[in-house]
Amino acid sequence: MLQDIQIGRYLPGDSFLHRMDARVKILLLVGFLLLVFFVENPAGVAVLCAATALLMVTSRVPLMLQLRSVRPILWIVVFTFLVHLFMTPGTAAFRLGVFTATWEGLARGGYIGLRLILLILLSTLLTLTTSPLRLTDGLEALMSPLRRVGIPVHELSMMMTIALRFVPTLLEEMDRIMKAQKARGMDFEQGNILRRLRAVVPILVPLFLSAFRRADELALAMEARCYHGGEGRTRMKEMRVGRLDYAAIGIFLAGAACVYLASLGGLRLAP
Repeated sequence: MLQDIQIGRYLPGDSFLHRMDARVKILLLVGFLLLVFFVENPAGVAVLCAATALLMVTSRVPLMLQLRSVRPILWIVVFTFLVHLFMTPGTAAFRLGVFTATWEGLARGGYIGLRLILLILLSTLLTLTTSPLRLTDGLEALMSPLRRVGIPVHELSMMMTIALRFVPTLLEEMDRIMKAQKARGMDFEQGNILRRLRAVVPILVPLFLSAFRRADELALAMEARCYHGGEGRTRMKEMRVGRLDYAAIGIFLAGAACVYLASLGGLRLAP
């Protein structure tokens, strides 16, 4: 289960998503997520799903690797679907004990679950096709206006990228610790809740120690390279918005317009 979490991992490649400017990718991701959250028309949702599937295929990242990122949140998707299924008022579909499922709840629950899946897939696609260095530079460039009000933009972007990059590292470390504890006879799946909570302690203690050790090593490495923030920092490769980026922006705007027009004449999902 832990190895299924792909957010924070980067796979080098030569697809158009890999070649796009990081700033453009971040902005397009934000715009895409806004569409995912605000479009509630079946036709618009279908267009968003088709666009996401097209991006996943053309990214040249193994499809199963991307789909595996959804597995850790499946229980959240199922729970959300069931809550909307039985708690949304409307026309009764069937009864399960004292709970009544409605057709409106079925539609709404399916849409909310699909919204969560698209959120994870798109976010994972960004990190899989963008190196941590470019992601840091892109975030810093987009937040640069905040420097005028005294916000340390470079430090914030560096912290967010390091935290994102350490997610798969810490997950791999946790997986190794769990396997080592199981080899010593530790059982994490049997017993009551209190016993399971006690079994987590032998995992958390070495995990925190490992995280602090890695953070200390990273700080020493940055100091050894005379790192002192973003002041006077230069880049080997300057970020430039090219024809591919302008084409992607144009396609996104055209697609957003199509989704909007589709939402005007269609049937909205039940609230």
